[in-house]
Amino acid sequence: MIGCDCEVCSSTDKKDHRLRSSILVQSEKTTLVVDTGPDFRYQMLRQKVKHLDAVVFTHPHKDHLAGLDDIKAFNYLTKKSIEVYADSLTEEAVRRDFYYAFSDTKYPGIPELNLNTITSEPFMVGDIPITPILVWHLKMPVMGFRFGKFTYITDANRIDEAEKEKIRGSDVLVLNALRKQKHISHFTLGEATELALELKVPTAYFTHVSHQLGLHAEIEAELPNNIHLAYDGLELEFYPGLIK
Repeated sequence: MIGCDCEVCSSTDKKDHRLRSSILVQSEKTTLVVDTGPDFRYQMLRQKVKHLDAVVFTHPHKDHLAGLDDIKAFNYLTKKSIEVYADSLTEEAVRRDFYYAFSDTKYPGIPELNLNTITSEPFMVGDIPITPILVWHLKMPVMGFRFGKFTYITDANRIDEAEKEKIRGSDVLVLNALRKQKHISHFTLGEATELALELKVPTAYFTHVSHQLGLHAEIEAELPNNIHLAYDGLELEFYPGLIK
């Protein structure tokens, strides 16, 4: 058996139970998820999600992609293909890793996917408008997304000035903050805090948090009043018109 005796793993605080990063975005008519990591199936079961219209991908790393096969449960429930939105780099990985979904000879039970290639141009998923935000994961381009006045960015350590302009004016920003120590391709807690303050977003949440960051309650107490650590199962309910 593989065990872990770090204080986060042994914590009794549910906010220290950290699975891979993903979000579910809902309007009155549309439900989508951003990324399908290895924990995707459990996350959807845990939140009792019974309907899904689309998946939007940030980038092709396995911790954001590996659970896509389990989309077939929603194919069964909705009796239709799931719309998948990804840039060309991620689309290539989807076609490679889930090649059987795109084979000319298909067998029962495979995921049914309809791939849509996205660029930096805004697009719609159902009634949800989405503005892509290009960020950098060391040298890899990653897509962040703005939904109305809510912006979600994961796996980044640099954002160009022109892309920062797409974030300004958001009411809520979700941003990755891996740990306190410097990292080659992720914002640190300090770097993420500085960026959130620079962009003057009223409320920020930090995600893609590693166990190395420490206990949720202790880190939360160190942050400015308008900045928080996100946690698994966090729900944000926006006023009408925020996502429209």
